[in-house]
Amino acid sequence: METLSRRAVNRATLERQLLLRRAEMSAYDAVEHLAGLQAQAPFPPYFGLWTRLAGFRPAELVALLENRRVVRIALMRGTVHLVTAADALAWRPVVQGIYDRDLKQNTLHARELAALDHDEVTEAARKLLLRGPMPGNALGAELARTWDAPPSSLTHLARGRLPLVQTPPRAVWGKAGQTTYACLNEWVGAPLSPPSPAALISRYLRAFGPATVADVQTWAGITRLGEVAAGMDLRRYRDPDGRELLDLPELTVPDEDVPAPPRLLGPFDQMILSYADRTRVISDAYRKRVISHNGLVKGTLLVDGQVRGFWDIEATRKAAVIGLSPFEKLPKRTLSALEKSAGELVKWAEAGAETHEVRVLPPE
Repeated sequence: METLSRRAVNRATLERQLLLRRAEMSAYDAVEHLAGLQAQAPFPPYFGLWTRLAGFRPAELVALLENRRVVRIALMRGTVHLVTAADALAWRPVVQGIYDRDLKQNTLHARELAALDHDEVTEAARKLLLRGPMPGNALGAELARTWDAPPSSLTHLARGRLPLVQTPPRAVWGKAGQTTYACLNEWVGAPLSPPSPAALISRYLRAFGPATVADVQTWAGITRLGEVAAGMDLRRYRDPDGRELLDLPELTVPDEDVPAPPRLLGPFDQMILSYADRTRVISDAYRKRVISHNGLVKGTLLVDGQVRGFWDIEATRKAAVIGLSPFEKLPKRTLSALEKSAGELVKWAEAGAETHEVRVLPPE
């Protein structure tokens, strides 16, 4: 069994994640290829596509949301993702167990919901949503007319039992939009698919591989995928620590010496969240500086395929400033490339500001 070096695994990750070079593909094709984008906050998917695609315009993703070709829905790990409608229909049944367990264990809501007939509440919520999308607080308030439980807990139950999408204008570029829900199958006009864990594994490997079973399970938030993978036709490697890496047989790994250009990854970028062992792209020490205790993930500086700092933007109508905070001293050529990219990003993200500035802070 071939052993892949850490650098080779890193380069494969960058290639699958469209980070070795900006891709000439549509936003829809990119969302599909990437197995969705992290979307806990409304706008990180736009930044994720900006750094990966040539000439990406926010209006392209807005149109996909409004035309219902892509949706925002809680999927892997119980986290909101932006995915194609087809993938949402295929993947929500696979990960439904996450939500079933949560309804029994959630510290805020499980006790409030324990005495209720979950099937009855779910059916009532579904009928309410057939009338049209509803804000979460309104849905909970309507359900509380019948059931003696906090409206927030009733909304939580509906979100757990029904595949609820967050409808526009939520996450439309430049608009805030309150969280408003609709049933996925009604919203896109198609039924949910029978669950296929093997298909989910294949899509993960195409977007993130080669990877261990533990990596797949970390991304998906479900277990016992080793049993599924054992029955699949997969290519198998070893990493330097002897762990088995899985991959699709038709895919290859780029040469480990392929150049990796400096990049600015957006907040909540899935590349640093979708592995059990994240050291392929970020050290454990730097991860603690990028991801806060409450789960917020900063935009990051990618240098030679590894996270070496973070960035943030402060903007008013008059001025937009992007600050680069490297964790270590970087070569002048690398820093210059990051500054150039940052200048392009701040002008793209804050197009309405009168002035744009890039500031580089000294390493701490």
